[in-house]
Amino acid sequence: MTSPTGLQAPPPPVLDRCRELVEPALRAAVRTLHPWPRRMASFSLGWCDADGLPGADAGNGGGKGVRQALAVLGAEAVGAPSEAAVAGAVAVELVHTFSLVHDDIMDGDERRRHRDSAWKAFGTGPAVLAGDALFALAVETLAGAGGDRGAEAVRHLSCALRELVHGQADDLLFENRPWTGPQAVDIPAYRAMALRKTGSLLGCAMTVGPVLAGASPLLSAALAEAGRQLGAAFQAVDDLLGIWGDPESTGKPVHSDLHRKKKTLPVLAALASDSAAGHRLALLLDSDAPLDAADAYCAAGLVEEAGGRAFTLAEARRHVAAAHDCLDSVPLVPRTVEELRALSEFLIDRRL
Repeated sequence: MTSPTGLQAPPPPVLDRCRELVEPALRAAVRTLHPWPRRMASFSLGWCDADGLPGADAGNGGGKGVRQALAVLGAEAVGAPSEAAVAGAVAVELVHTFSLVHDDIMDGDERRRHRDSAWKAFGTGPAVLAGDALFALAVETLAGAGGDRGAEAVRHLSCALRELVHGQADDLLFENRPWTGPQAVDIPAYRAMALRKTGSLLGCAMTVGPVLAGASPLLSAALAEAGRQLGAAFQAVDDLLGIWGDPESTGKPVHSDLHRKKKTLPVLAALASDSAAGHRLALLLDSDAPLDAADAYCAAGLVEEAGGRAFTLAEARRHVAAAHDCLDSVPLVPRTVEELRALSEFLIDRRL
């Protein structure tokens, strides 16, 4: 969904609607933390600068609120009031922020959403502490949501986190595997990693609201799988942005994933193409030397020439179609299904 000018379509109104519903509860939860991790958490959520003060850049760090919107829409899709999902939306947003804080440490990423990542701003140890505090607060928030439903929601969140850790472990281990040969990372292995690393939390986001609302297991399971598929699509588009994304939009340097020689889907698809461009790319990546700006620019061209960019966009659309099939497989509120469809198209359009 792009405009006639080629610019990205504006975010769907549901993101602002859900943020306005969830953010007061999210801020109230964060205020219960110790002042030091509270400041780091607030920085990571985009509410303040590194000194704890609202500043010119403070509003740039909070992201789009996709996961909290999915939690609210999940509840509304089963006919529950949006308020039923607030605790779940808060918990998912806290876990997502925790995962980003720790992910930046593991990847050595110094920038996140146009400014320093938490570890760069505060130090590695303090950032680990802030991530731990966010995770503990998420579990506490969800457990307090009420009775057996709260306990069931915590179980879903815990399972999602276990899957996320599994996927993150695979992603880190991929770094030590060769680019070519029998030990190379293939596309099926990458797909499995993405469904765990990114799909698990989006699946949890879409099911935690229905669980808290007392929806049937059939409806909750369909929404969870829809979220997992959207997560895999989200990861595919992230991989595109990691190579071709505009730094003004991504907050990271151009060709950032190529500079790090990160094994992303466009690169793996290009290597699997058995094309001349793919073979040239393998020679470039097999070098022990890091890729400088010229090498990264060349590598990006080879990935595109070998079909890696087109393959990844098609993969993202395939996962979105699978998510839509899940939504169509059970009786859900039609208006909310349409909002979910619009949101999924917006996620794909992030490539611009």
